[in-house]
Amino acid sequence: MTTLKSKLQEDLNAAIKGRDELRSSTLRLTLAAITKEEVAGKEKRELSDDEVLKVITKEAKKRREAADAFAQGGRAESAEREKAEGEVLAAYLPKQLSDEELNDIVGQAVAEAKAAGAEGPRAMGAVMKIVNPKVAGQAEGGRVAAVVKKLLAG
Repeated sequence: MTTLKSKLQEDLNAAIKGRDELRSSTLRLTLAAITKEEVAGKEKRELSDDEVLKVITKEAKKRREAADAFAQGGRAESAEREKAEGEVLAAYLPKQLSDEELNDIVGQAVAEAKAAGAEGPRAMGAVMKIVNPKVAGQAEGGRVAAVVKKLLAG
């Protein structure tokens, strides 16, 4: 079975052969981040696919934030580059939930939490506990929290 990490390495080799600079530099940086994560603990270890996904998610988020920062700073070219790198990474991530899907999941979780007696500010934590495993990797934490706050505020 091919691991996600080995798929990234194969894709990197293909990108280098194909002289795809954007793809190869993005994948190279991502693999470096994965390696850094692997040697971060007391002993070197292989990351699981889930852990590799977390690294890719973090890298993609960095690209999005950098693209926004460049765009606000009037550096359109750099923003485009970051956006393009983010798209390369997005291909390896699970499909993101639509706003509608996320609202449905959070709506159910809010009802569940209320049924369990969670109300007011405490309900936020209770709802997040229900929602997070359901949306893992398919919606960013900040986006989820915003929807939860919105629905709790009614």
